[in-house]
Amino acid sequence: MFFLFWLIPALVLIFLSVVIVQQGNVAVITVFGKYQRVMTPGLNFKIPFIEYVYRVISIQNRSAELSFQAITNDQANVYFKAMLLYTVTDQQEETIKNVAFKFIDNTNFMQALVRSIEGSIRSFVATKKQSEILSLRNEIVDDVKSNLDHILNGWGYHLIDLQINDITFDEEIVRSMAKVVASNNLKAAAENEGQALLITKTKSAEAEGNAIRISAEAEREAAKLRGQGLAQFREEVAKGMAVAAKEMEKASLDSSLILFALWTETLRQVAQEGKGNVIFMDGSIDGMEKSMKQLAALSIKETEKKK
Repeated sequence: MFFLFWLIPALVLIFLSVVIVQQGNVAVITVFGKYQRVMTPGLNFKIPFIEYVYRVISIQNRSAELSFQAITNDQANVYFKAMLLYTVTDQQEETIKNVAFKFIDNTNFMQALVRSIEGSIRSFVATKKQSEILSLRNEIVDDVKSNLDHILNGWGYHLIDLQINDITFDEEIVRSMAKVVASNNLKAAAENEGQALLITKTKSAEAEGNAIRISAEAEREAAKLRGQGLAQFREEVAKGMAVAAKEMEKASLDSSLILFALWTETLRQVAQEGKGNVIFMDGSIDGMEKSMKQLAALSIKETEKKK
């Protein structure tokens, strides 16, 4: 009986002395309300009825979702939704003391944290116009981090990340922004269409000019070739007539027979190659003599030119 009398109180004292701190947490111990020490994760012991577990503090990362409103420089309401990621700076004694005793409880800490972030964002947004806000998401985050880091360090916390997930405006502003975007798109489309039409007309004019130039060059080359061909034809005809005249002189024949042959050949060609065209030619003896005299005179001129 005596053994049991002492065993039960001893077990009670041992039970009251044991403190188990879960992984990712630390326990703050006070003595009569005054800070005493910090217990790390695992099995710990305290003095019953003297030492008291004031608070268990998580040293893991924590997150919080925030929703708040700000006003731009041009008096437009902007609504933000953000995600905050923060943690205790480290496990040093002074840091844990700040976390444990700066605020009455976690609710008051979160209220101060949210209001600090809201104030930082509102002061930044107040210097910007509504049209600039959507493009300044990263700048807003950087500004908040730079303003809050030293404040949170004084509280024993460190801001890991702040993500602004959504930025919205009043419905009227959203509609006006949509109209501005639509009008800008129409303006850009009209400008692009005008540029395309200008390019098309320019290219068409260039192509037409090139075609006219090529056609003119081709016509000029063709005329040149036709002239050269006609000159060569006349030269060959003159050479042939000269050779024929010499041969006829050797044979003691009248060279005017050549002109007569050309005359009759011309009449035959006109009769064969004519395609409904009416050509008037003098087929009388006088007409033939006149034509032969003209051909003879032409032949003499060609011979004199060559000499």
